[in-house]
Amino acid sequence: MLTQLQIQNFKGWKDTGSIRMAPITLFFGANSSGKSSIGQFLMLLKQTVESQDRKAVLFPGGRTSAVQLGSFQDFIFGRDPENRISFDYQWKMPCFLDVSDPLSEHDYSGDVMRFEATVGRDQHGLNTVIVDQFKYELSHDNGLQFSVGMERRSEKKAAYDVTDEKYDLKRNKGRVWHPPTTVRFYGFPDEVVAYYQNADFVQSLNLAQEKLFRSLAYLGPLRTKAERLYSWTGTEPESVGYAGDNTVAAILAARQRKLSMGHNQRYKLFEQVIAEKLKQMGLIESFKVNQISKKRQDYEVKVKTKGSLGEVDLPDVGFGISQVLPVLVECFYAPANSIILMEQPEIHLHPRAQAFLADVMIDAINAREDGQDRNIQLIIETHSEHFLRRLQRRIAEDAVKREQVAAYFADVSRTPAKLEELRLDIFGNIENWPKDFFGDEMEDITEQSRAALQKRKAMIAERGE
Repeated sequence: MLTQLQIQNFKGWKDTGSIRMAPITLFFGANSSGKSSIGQFLMLLKQTVESQDRKAVLFPGGRTSAVQLGSFQDFIFGRDPENRISFDYQWKMPCFLDVSDPLSEHDYSGDVMRFEATVGRDQHGLNTVIVDQFKYELSHDNGLQFSVGMERRSEKKAAYDVTDEKYDLKRNKGRVWHPPTTVRFYGFPDEVVAYYQNADFVQSLNLAQEKLFRSLAYLGPLRTKAERLYSWTGTEPESVGYAGDNTVAAILAARQRKLSMGHNQRYKLFEQVIAEKLKQMGLIESFKVNQISKKRQDYEVKVKTKGSLGEVDLPDVGFGISQVLPVLVECFYAPANSIILMEQPEIHLHPRAQAFLADVMIDAINAREDGQDRNIQLIIETHSEHFLRRLQRRIAEDAVKREQVAAYFADVSRTPAKLEELRLDIFGNIENWPKDFFGDEMEDITEQSRAALQKRKAMIAERGE
């Protein structure tokens, strides 16, 4: 789970400042305010980690990628190629990372990792993106265990120094050269292990980074429309997909899984959980996925809505149901310790359903499977006031802890833009409510009253009263 993030010189952000990341982290703001850029940056790193090109420092995406950012100049702040992108983030690992120095026989152990890096254009006219420096810090409750990283030398030829703190790296005799370029934006090359007598552990740091971003799933704002028939060959998709294409396949793959919504709550089958959430949101009365025939691999989704006489196919009900279904499925389908990034999960939903969606998100972070907490983190870009209001209410009711929610507002009224954290108190109140956050409601009420008064006066004048 990510616990802290900061980005500098990416797209419209000169500096986001330090962002506290909670189990439910929300980003609000007007259109083109830059709130989407934070999620895009995380997806940029994920795409890079999963890219086949180990030499590509950053992979901005291709035709099938979640985000397509173009060239380095397209996403550097101010479109100035002289700027450098700096970023750091911290995450809590699901398991302790244990490292033993074979020379000193000192043992290190930690479950909190911090990573920082700076990347930019090559200063020697090669027009390529290079890593200036990166560093890992392994920590635990008792403080820093050690830090190790790589820093680029000033010479034209790509060569790096390896830096360390609280861990004494010993060079092999006769090794007088410097390690070459990094693997992507984060990786120690194999030569580092060969260069030092006690550097085998750096590959574990590379792996920890890769595990972090492989745990990140993304669901975009434009989701596929409902179909009358779905084919499923028995495969188990990694997620519902960027546009929800794999939603029905995920439901079928998870049919035998059982979830509870928290401690001492009854376990229910996966499909039952999804059906109940849809019903609680007031969208349906019943929900089923049926196989057309035992001889066919085709399935249909049958839904019964309030007031209807019978079940109908998914395309025959409101568009909002097909749009929110991937959201619900991903929240409970994602593997334990996943980070789920969503854009506008409330899209096409009635305000009441938007509010109940916040309750679904609370259930998602509290859910348990096989007797264990699922430890899911939700990073959400939203425009919904109803979603936020429900979270505020649940904080006041102690249904969710204040520390479990972090909300940010992208303020573009100043230059450069600023990301401001909304300070929530124990009663769910926002202590620093931004001006015109969701528009000026009182202005609308006042102007409506004024217009109504003028209209009544005009009507009285016409009657000659």
